[in-house]
Amino acid sequence: MSSLVMPAPDAATLARRAEIVADLRMIVPGEGVVDAVNQMRAFESDGLTAYRQLPLVVVLPQTTSQVSRILKYCHERNIRVVPRGAGTSLSGGALPLEDGVLLVMSRFSRILGIDYPNRAVTAQPGVTNLGITHAVEAEGFYYAPDPSSQIACSIGGNVAENSGGVHCLKYGLTANNLLGIEMVLMNGEVVRLGGKHLDAEGYDLLGVMTGSEGLLGVVTEVTVRILQKPEIARALLIGFPTNEQGGQCVADIIGAGIIPGGMEMMDLPAIHAAEDFVQAGYPLDCEALLIVELDGPAVEVDHLIGKVEKIALNNGSTSCRISQNEEERLTFWAGRKAAFPAVGRISPDYYCMDGTIPRKELPRVLAGMRQLSEHYGLRVANVFHAGDGNLHPLILYDANVPGELDKAESFGADILRLCVKVGGVLTGEHGVGVEKRDLMPEMFTQADLDQQMRVKCAFDPGHLLNPGKMFPQLRRCAELGRMHIHRGQMPFPDIPRF
Repeated sequence: MSSLVMPAPDAATLARRAEIVADLRMIVPGEGVVDAVNQMRAFESDGLTAYRQLPLVVVLPQTTSQVSRILKYCHERNIRVVPRGAGTSLSGGALPLEDGVLLVMSRFSRILGIDYPNRAVTAQPGVTNLGITHAVEAEGFYYAPDPSSQIACSIGGNVAENSGGVHCLKYGLTANNLLGIEMVLMNGEVVRLGGKHLDAEGYDLLGVMTGSEGLLGVVTEVTVRILQKPEIARALLIGFPTNEQGGQCVADIIGAGIIPGGMEMMDLPAIHAAEDFVQAGYPLDCEALLIVELDGPAVEVDHLIGKVEKIALNNGSTSCRISQNEEERLTFWAGRKAAFPAVGRISPDYYCMDGTIPRKELPRVLAGMRQLSEHYGLRVANVFHAGDGNLHPLILYDANVPGELDKAESFGADILRLCVKVGGVLTGEHGVGVEKRDLMPEMFTQADLDQQMRVKCAFDPGHLLNPGKMFPQLRRCAELGRMHIHRGQMPFPDIPRF
């Protein structure tokens, strides 16, 4: 692993490894426990492959009862646990710990129920995002959040990162489509939040769990909202001579009161990479390419297409193609969906960033990224959810060249600082993990971070669930003034309590 600072491994836990492995095999028999080094290599990193670490042991439970027993066992013995879904996280959120149990939820892979009258699907967390849509598409329904990794990423991981996708502008992120979860706390307690009803009473604990990155509990069941497919969907492929004109077109479309089903933008390097990879028919003579999808009743879609065309012309568009059938619409999106692997063909390595800005700041931030690119001497390809300002700069580098990874990370950190400076945030959907952990003070005050830590402590006072992630200092709840009571005995019992 690199020089990234993580919690120091507990020597006592490492010394008891054989005993821990044997005990876990009693809870998850058969092939549910992986402890051989060569087999654990498959789990040493997530999508942020620059950071790698072998876990103490890998456990793959199949039932909520097993998850509960594993967490209770680790809680009683002060053993750290890192939850993991499909391992597609791009922020290092599932990076293992040397002294930690890696709790892999991939065997939770069944659809548990489809309720069309309530427009809900209940699934285990290992079901893929796209798997939910496949389960209901025959009846004309689908699940709206669609991250580019939807063919592989798990719905449990989507909850952990509050994932979005190209259609999140109109239909929302995971948080806007999540109805309920079953989860297991670090002490082994199983709780349910929400359900098939629209809103739950009391505190919004479901909202707290969504995007909590495995720091508060382990999700074992997910209930999501499904939507009926719109009557028609058509996409426009619009080219612009500059990124600034494309960015202004995005702002003008939203300003006109039009909310597209999806609105994505790509710059020149990304356009060429995607076209070479997918051959979607993208124009290669433009600096910026905007994909705008409009859906709903046919008469409404036709009307809005005319309005968007006019807005694009007013912003200097040089080309505009409108999909004439479903196959062509999907082809337009195929290049955007494949942009990440496409960029991988033009550079030995790339670092995928994730920050979010106000839409009106898009031209300013794109200009700032160009300056940073020149400063660091590294190319950058841009693909992003233009409608909600969620940027995904892809910094191109060669890990075999000494110092280039460090330069790429510094470049990425400066992009995120720029996002915060213009009124944006550090992440839109990839999460904080270890990648943005030490940048949290750029956005939050110490009082803010302390309050977030108090939420963590309320769920996991021993700081055993996914430690070393999200918070910039490696701290424990005791440092916030929480009192630890061991076996009912308070420290300094003679001191008066008020």
